[in-house]
Amino acid sequence: MNKLYPDATTALADIVADGQIIAVGGFGLCGIPEALIAALRDSGVRNLTAISNNAGVDGFGLGQLLQTRQIRKMISSYVGENKEFERQYLAGELELEFTPQGTLAEKLRAGGAGIPAFFTPTGYGTLVAAGKETREFNGKMYVMETALVADVSLVKAWKADKAGNLVYRRTARNFNPNVATAGKITVAEAEIIVETGELDPDEIHTPGIFVHRLVHNPHPEKRIEQRTTRAAKEA
Repeated sequence: MNKLYPDATTALADIVADGQIIAVGGFGLCGIPEALIAALRDSGVRNLTAISNNAGVDGFGLGQLLQTRQIRKMISSYVGENKEFERQYLAGELELEFTPQGTLAEKLRAGGAGIPAFFTPTGYGTLVAAGKETREFNGKMYVMETALVADVSLVKAWKADKAGNLVYRRTARNFNPNVATAGKITVAEAEIIVETGELDPDEIHTPGIFVHRLVHNPHPEKRIEQRTTRAAKEA
């Protein structure tokens, strides 16, 4: 099975649609699937529910899809420095499901592992627990959280082989591995793509069985650095 596609637009063309749940890897601006996010924006799909730790910044990362009003709901743990994210939420234009960061990671991991729900002490006695089942275990109260499964997951790897085995780098491992397993269809972009068998099995973070499509996007961090520098100068 050939998982390698010529570009991000082609990789997403027949699998994204209005109203889908899209999970996106990355942490802040680190390890985000830049090419795939741009292709998703250009596809014109709307009314998306986006699962991501945050939504990038204004005009970058998922911030692009907020500006084009393609996201109807965010499931995230952090608004961050994204002014448009904040504005849309406070104006009632964007639905937001705030989730503690560790709980968000576990909800994605559970979804990928086929676990429908789990109990966590995080959020008990706060608004996070409103409307959710609570239960006592060994004298401590816990909140039941349901798993997250995405119609399409978009992830960023540092290196991949043509079978879809992925290696992440540094903090890109914070959410990308869980997002990769939680997607019904997972598309990965990678800076480096090697032949199948060239990766040491011990260095693989996401096995290729979870990855359906692969796109080569060499050294996007350089473009991030250039855009961030240019934005800072313009500000």
